[in-house]
Amino acid sequence: MKRTLLILAACAVISGCTGNRHTPCVWFLRADSTSVALAECFWDSDRNYLDYDSAGDTTFHYWPQAHGLDVFTDWYLRTGDVRAKDLFDKWIEGVPAANGGDWWNQYYDDMEWNAIATLRVYEATGDGRFLEASKELWEFIKPAWNDRGGGGMTWKKGMEWSKNACSNGPAAITAARLYNVLGREEDLRWAKDIYAWEKKALFDDGAIYDSVNGDTGKIGRFCLTYNQGTFIGAAVDLYKITGEKAYIDDAVRAADYTLDSLTVEGGILQPEGSRDGGIFKGIFVRYFTELILDGDLPAETRDRYVSFLSRNAETLWAKGLTGYRAGPDWRERPGTPSSMTPQLSGCMLFEAMALLEKNGLVKSL
Repeated sequence: MKRTLLILAACAVISGCTGNRHTPCVWFLRADSTSVALAECFWDSDRNYLDYDSAGDTTFHYWPQAHGLDVFTDWYLRTGDVRAKDLFDKWIEGVPAANGGDWWNQYYDDMEWNAIATLRVYEATGDGRFLEASKELWEFIKPAWNDRGGGGMTWKKGMEWSKNACSNGPAAITAARLYNVLGREEDLRWAKDIYAWEKKALFDDGAIYDSVNGDTGKIGRFCLTYNQGTFIGAAVDLYKITGEKAYIDDAVRAADYTLDSLTVEGGILQPEGSRDGGIFKGIFVRYFTELILDGDLPAETRDRYVSFLSRNAETLWAKGLTGYRAGPDWRERPGTPSSMTPQLSGCMLFEAMALLEKNGLVKSL
């Protein structure tokens, strides 16, 4: 273990991570330990996708693969590690193959996650295969919009009346980021229209409600961390494009609601299960971190948000890991085997902390 930490510390220096002489890049090292564990414990080298648990449940789940790719991208951007880059090449072969030979899926939100993740790899590497994947996915996604309920993206093919936060926030992010890469005005219009619909239909003083029935108008008045996160992410992306502060005001209200209402004792993000819900907290953390870094926040607000993430990360590190594997409750160690989805959230939390550390926003421990 000592030798491993020395190697990781050397990697931190090479990658440009900065600490002080008393405190090395603590969060860099912690992010490395959990992201490497994701690859070592969950990557299926025969099938080239992430298994569902650490005991080799090879059941293919499409949408978590996008978040695995996002974590590998975080790892690569932080370190330049060729192991992460090698996984990109394997991922883009294995995931569509396991999905039936292409990117199409009846769940529009699942395709949106993959469009976002593949576009990030393109921006990180310049590999055109990932840009083409993102563009193809976007063409599959756009028919999700219909006029029932005044607009918005439906959740699933055949359920055109169901308008969900999970299919609108990521769609707005996808469109905004494609605009940034390709410069197509139509993509920016999509991003603005989807965001405006979600704000009108599902935003309530910081809460992002789950869904609305476009035919009856009935609203699913419950909130999940990942829906809060993607609304924040879309707002930050649109702010960066337009400079309109109203987007950041919306994002701050959504962030404050999450910190106030979707946490447990001690200000720790709530557990949301070990299946799909295992990823939810990590998605919130990803886009919340973008708000911290790119939202031009007042120093007091930024510091409060950084303190919140630090508290969550310290809790997970001290109480919630078994062999660098994370569980759904960051206050409890997972058993064996553990699920892939909570591991993704743990990785996203530590990668976020490493990014804040790199930007000088995390105080020395």
